[in-house]
Amino acid sequence: MSFGYVGIQFGFALQNANVSRIFETLGAKVESIPILWIAAPVSGLVIQPIIGYMSDKTWNRLGRRKPYFLVGAITASLGLLVMPNSPSLWFAAGMLWIMDASINITMEPMRAFVGDMLPDEQRTQGFAVQTFFIGASSIVGSVLPYALTNWFHIANTAPEGQIPPSVKWSFYLGGAVYLLAVLWTIVSAREYTPEQQAEFNADKDASAGGEGAEITMDTARYYAGGGALLAAGLVFTALVKALGWDQGLYILSFGLALYGLLQLVAAMRYSSGNRCGLVELVYDLKNMPPTMKQLAWVTVFTWFGLFAMFIYSTSAITSHHFGSTDARSDLYNRGANWVGVLMAVYNGVAALVAFLLPVIARKTSRVTTHVICLLIGGLGLISMYVFRNPNLLVLSMTGVGIAWASLLTMPYAILSSVVPYKKMGVYMGMFNFFIVIPQILAAAILGLLVRTAFHGHAINAILLGGVSMIAAGVLMLLVKDGGKEA
Repeated sequence: MSFGYVGIQFGFALQNANVSRIFETLGAKVESIPILWIAAPVSGLVIQPIIGYMSDKTWNRLGRRKPYFLVGAITASLGLLVMPNSPSLWFAAGMLWIMDASINITMEPMRAFVGDMLPDEQRTQGFAVQTFFIGASSIVGSVLPYALTNWFHIANTAPEGQIPPSVKWSFYLGGAVYLLAVLWTIVSAREYTPEQQAEFNADKDASAGGEGAEITMDTARYYAGGGALLAAGLVFTALVKALGWDQGLYILSFGLALYGLLQLVAAMRYSSGNRCGLVELVYDLKNMPPTMKQLAWVTVFTWFGLFAMFIYSTSAITSHHFGSTDARSDLYNRGANWVGVLMAVYNGVAALVAFLLPVIARKTSRVTTHVICLLIGGLGLISMYVFRNPNLLVLSMTGVGIAWASLLTMPYAILSSVVPYKKMGVYMGMFNFFIVIPQILAAAILGLLVRTAFHGHAINAILLGGVSMIAAGVLMLLVKDGGKEA
């Protein structure tokens, strides 16, 4: 079931470790990198709930989730082939959008796949196995440019404005691995039919998984709430323009206005007798299970910290630990390769820790396990500021890896136990909102902070990320886990 994640995370690891490097090579300034990364979270924000909703209602010759595995794998693999050959900065930013959207098309149904196929008491173990594949494949994906340079003597530098061959060949190999791994899951895993799913979940409240006809919408409340959000988004947009705030904040103001508009449209469609599509999506979002709302806050603070690391690790480590900001220099590229090694370290730690998480959760609880891991991860990010020796960053990444293992396991195990089985896909997709929103916040705010308050020192953004992750650990104490492994 989970082997396809070898390919998904191979592509994701290459993206995380090398896209900032590609942007800088093509002329991006360090303070501009967050806004260039905005494509990734925005594509996930839009695509994952839609794909989740569609896959919940799909059944054909390939199955329920597997048609989406296939489409995403083909487009993501093509994106990996094109990305390192980008002729300009904005072309590369567009390819990141396409590549990340394709990864989301594959990834979201594969999360729901585990929830579909396993009973509550096996889901922590199921997501832990998925975490192992994620960590193991990320080791290779993250370290590829380093390995190709040092073991196969492929050039690690290139003329100004060109991507080094070591990065290009890493992406080519990544495209092949992505497609082949996902195809293996498609061919080897058999999905349960809708009839089998209904039988397995017969003991659950049938109304919990109700379809559109069971929706009861208080349209007055939706009109009032939607109108207020639309007005607030427009006012926020006007303030950003009038006061000259960071343009990345437009993403938040437009998003707020759009969500308000969607509520208004959903209420109008409901009043006209329509109970499906947009109406169902908006209704489900506003009526999330209480545990999902609690996990949402934890996830927002966690991913703010992680996204700070993802977008600033190259800039921070090459400048703070290697002392170079020149993307053409050997010192900078040695630092950039070391970033890839560090990404492999945290993923390798996550692969090993994944086997321990179900054991710790059974002896304590899933909530306690996640609290401990988040606190360790936050301290790991903070230590990147403290350590000046690049070799000591291995310890920092060990802490991040422990948090990463839990992040990929515990929230999804808890979530899959509290959402209706007929809406597994759409709620897994909606949960991505709380991964994307902090990424948008980070992209909008961190660039401004690095340029002003941090005086160009990217390492301070990672320090702030560590504080945010510790706050997530504290908030996790408030989560109520209703699953069988609680």
